[in-house]
Amino acid sequence: MDMTTLSLIGIFVSLAFIIFLALRGVGIIVIAPLAVVVVSLFSGMDVLGTLSGPYMKGFINYAGKFYLIFLTAAMFGKFMEDSGAARSIAEGLLKVVGRGSAFTVMIAISLICMTLTLGGVSLFVVVFAIVPIARPLFKELNIPWHLFMASFMFGNGAITMCMMPGTPSVLNIMPTKYMATTPTAAPILGLVGIAVSVVWCLWYFKRELKKSKDRGEVYEEPTLMGGSANDVYADRKLPNIWLSLLPPVCLILSLNVLKVDIVWALVIGSVVAIGVFWPQYKNFLDTVNKGALNTVVPVINTCADVGYGMAVAASAGFAVVSDILLNLPGHPIISLSVAVNLMAGITGSASGGLGIVLETLAPKYLALGLHPELVHRIAVISAGTFDALPHNGVVITSLAVCGLTHKNAYRHIWWVHCLCSLVALLVIVPLGIILYGQ
Repeated sequence: MDMTTLSLIGIFVSLAFIIFLALRGVGIIVIAPLAVVVVSLFSGMDVLGTLSGPYMKGFINYAGKFYLIFLTAAMFGKFMEDSGAARSIAEGLLKVVGRGSAFTVMIAISLICMTLTLGGVSLFVVVFAIVPIARPLFKELNIPWHLFMASFMFGNGAITMCMMPGTPSVLNIMPTKYMATTPTAAPILGLVGIAVSVVWCLWYFKRELKKSKDRGEVYEEPTLMGGSANDVYADRKLPNIWLSLLPPVCLILSLNVLKVDIVWALVIGSVVAIGVFWPQYKNFLDTVNKGALNTVVPVINTCADVGYGMAVAASAGFAVVSDILLNLPGHPIISLSVAVNLMAGITGSASGGLGIVLETLAPKYLALGLHPELVHRIAVISAGTFDALPHNGVVITSLAVCGLTHKNAYRHIWWVHCLCSLVALLVIVPLGIILYGQ
């Protein structure tokens, strides 16, 4: 067996290794360098040389490009959380949408999550903010708790993470650091994707509510992680909703109208939040420190993913994978979508999978004549499709926080995130080829 074939086998073995350990709760910070060892051994590469070379180069390059974005985003999210502004926005939306039926409650929960994530609040913040709101509503209307995950993932998933033109999500910002695009790249494709996703998920909500009723399911009290059933805002006066909306509106306008860099946009949003809500912070230094600490796990996890991808890219087997992807039949934007879906699914990380492709394959696709805006939007939406497989860190954490399991709730994630985004891609990829050509 020649070395190239052996290296190719090593790549697939390392991928299986990642999924196997991730599903058993091992963190990607540990898994990624171990997977690099597997790739190195199969490829005849020096293990320490690969870890200190391609792996660390990918790790450091990603940190250099995106650390400040992760830091300022985490700080902004913490300022919104601790001030009560995020909760105020949630309560205001709930009043508008109403709580008269199970269907409207599920929509309301989704809209709250969308508004918070579109406003720059991290989904790790959103999950703790939304559970105390959703739980009593689901109990009041006797809605089975596992259906919460459908509402939550629809609100936190592809629309505000990938599809919405101008969204400040890290995923939507990443391509702007590699090509001359803006966060509003390919707006028509994003809006069409949103329309498809909304129709799909509302249909799914109705279907699952009916199936649940036919099965005689009722609300059962979940065992929530970390005591998140306790509402920390229960006896606290929340800020005015219009004032609460001011920081995220300033953030979005700064990013998309004033065209400032995302870091400065997040700083502007944070300064506005501090100025408006200063009396609301019980311990400002504690808020700052915890916001900064919230940066660590997301950025290091993604750096580890990208570092693994760069190590794979240095192997002989990757040249074969790259050649296969670049020469798939049909328009090259199809193979780009396949490549991003593949890497995001394997690594269990949308930003990690996208980062690997942007570092290793994006220049080759641009060299084929693809329009940068088309590459931007299709790559970002593709990253947010099969990233949420069972071994995804956000999936595992969210299920644990909500007192749910893969067995009773993962199917909702599959339907409202993975399949929903895939259906949207099947619509917008052909549309993108028509609009942007080659």
